[in-house]
Amino acid sequence: MAAIVIAGGGTAGLATALALGRRGHRVRVLERGDAPPDGPAVESARRWRRPGVPQAVHDHILNALGVRMLRRHAPDVLAGLLAHGARLLDLTAAAPGGPAGPGEEELVTLVARRSLLDVVLHRAASAAPGVTVSHRTAAAGLLTAPGGPSGQRVAGVVADTGERIPARLVVDATGRRSASRSWLAAAGLPVADDLSGPSRLHAYGRFYRLRRPGGPLPGPLNRGNAAGGIWGHYSAVLHPADNDVFAITLGALPGDRAMAALRGAGAFTAACRLSPYLAPWVEEDAAQPLGPVRATGMPPNVLRGTATDRQRPVGGLLQVGDAACTTDPMFGRGLSLALAHAFGLAELVDGRPEADDRLARDAAGLAAGLLRPWFDKGVHDSRLRVRQWREATGAAAEPGPPEPPAPPVPAALWAAATAAAAADRAVWRGLTRIQTSLATPAEVFADPAFLDRVRAADGARRGPAAPDGPRPPTPDELRHALTTREGG
Repeated sequence: MAAIVIAGGGTAGLATALALGRRGHRVRVLERGDAPPDGPAVESARRWRRPGVPQAVHDHILNALGVRMLRRHAPDVLAGLLAHGARLLDLTAAAPGGPAGPGEEELVTLVARRSLLDVVLHRAASAAPGVTVSHRTAAAGLLTAPGGPSGQRVAGVVADTGERIPARLVVDATGRRSASRSWLAAAGLPVADDLSGPSRLHAYGRFYRLRRPGGPLPGPLNRGNAAGGIWGHYSAVLHPADNDVFAITLGALPGDRAMAALRGAGAFTAACRLSPYLAPWVEEDAAQPLGPVRATGMPPNVLRGTATDRQRPVGGLLQVGDAACTTDPMFGRGLSLALAHAFGLAELVDGRPEADDRLARDAAGLAAGLLRPWFDKGVHDSRLRVRQWREATGAAAEPGPPEPPAPPVPAALWAAATAAAAADRAVWRGLTRIQTSLATPAEVFADPAFLDRVRAADGARRGPAAPDGPRPPTPDELRHALTTREGG
């Protein structure tokens, strides 16, 4: 009997299995997809077909929180990624002048394709003592037994093969579909409502490989770990990855027929050439495309009710990663939050012989502290960005609330901090800790010294801030370029 069953073998499920296995627990991971092929990690990642993980073919980063988690809990995984071509980028390269401050050594980003991260993590988890990964097998429902406040507790799973697998704890790592909701309902247990806020954007992404490996980069990384920016009516951001590969992702409003042309290679390249900092990267002598442009809709920000204190505790069942909380992928927090959540849950489980309702309540507390601040910020920022882009492009107002929810930090104070960060390294450091998920907005803006510096800089400014960097194309300029290059 597996003492713990993890349903789902993506990043969150594998990290949870790794953490629990190394703590001496017996773990069985059920994953509906195939195992990665044998062979060198980079080649294995290239050949791994994962139709159940469609997001794996899109751009991913591991921000400073994710790097912190690997350094603390799985340094061998981090070392393996670096050995196979991933890189750590120092965000202080984009900092304003001034002396380095405490904690700046943590301000790094790991750049690697999602498939490489998962191959290295899969191999580490599979090698952990007591861990078994069963591929082409998925959890289809729960086994229950009497007990707990709800009258039932989870006692294992029923696999889609018909196998009944007893377990003292089941961890739902099924990703955004969060299968435990339907499992609970099928078992006759009440299911708490989710909190949700749509992102309402489309993304168009393409991978490239540099033609001169190890040579100078085609252009600067103006964002420290990235090039480009989030502009007034669209976004265009480039992230380096492993082994001289990089990805460019363009974000746009759905329903805009001109922007839908970004699916075509010619229109995508034309948009890159118009976007600040990106043009030199897409020249033919600089980089070779590795595949087509891939389009995807952004999933909503979701905080699952089953992972919070709104759910009546059900002993023996937990959620991890996207099965507990999904945030807008354009903010680049998902992988890092999944790792932090996985290692945090493993610490809660460790040393407890019973996966009772107290563990469920403690896990809800972890979700409240770790995930809820980023869900709230994601809902606010997603809605504000969509509203601003609609106003800039003249698009019709979207249905729903006309204003975004209250921001975690007052808008005027946030704007003042953003302006101050251009010249004040201490303010830049605070905002960068937020952007990399090392600290919540509430934590950073509660620091009196930080606020004093923001207000001093705001009081010293006269008039509007000067434009920062080169000008992006206007909506009309961008649409014209896309229309004329759509078939290219």
